[in-house]
Amino acid sequence: MKKTIMILLTAMLAMVISACSGEKQSTIEVKQSAKEIADQMLEKVEQPAFMELSAQELKDVYNIDAAKLADYSVRIPLMNVKSNEIAILKVKDAKDIPDIEAAVKKRAENAQKPFEQYLPDQYENAKNYKLVTKGNYVLFVISDRADELIKVYDSFFEAK
Repeated sequence: MKKTIMILLTAMLAMVISACSGEKQSTIEVKQSAKEIADQMLEKVEQPAFMELSAQELKDVYNIDAAKLADYSVRIPLMNVKSNEIAILKVKDAKDIPDIEAAVKKRAENAQKPFEQYLPDQYENAKNYKLVTKGNYVLFVISDRADELIKVYDSFFEAK
């Protein structure tokens, strides 16, 4: 009797484990490029003037190698009196997402430093950054209207 119960429990456990391991992570794809998404976000939610980073500037400012990305658009303030930033990073390989997130968090720390003693409102803005990961996409936002920007960003991932 005990042997039968053990065999049944083992079989049930094996089914549960195999059912869980059979799940595949769904790949999220968006039709628009990162630049198009950023452009539309900025069209709908007003932000200060931005400049877009090149691959070398991405490496210098974010310490991210563009070769790890399938697509990206990074906007930083044109003038150093605002802390606002938007970065949309589509990572080629999901295993690199933790490294990209760590680099973005380091960038967030670096973005705060110039404003600690200089402009307290911009320092607070930079401290309240948002980091959102959806599939292979990483979004980084520094803005007093971050929630509105994220809402526009999320709309690109909704099933249509």
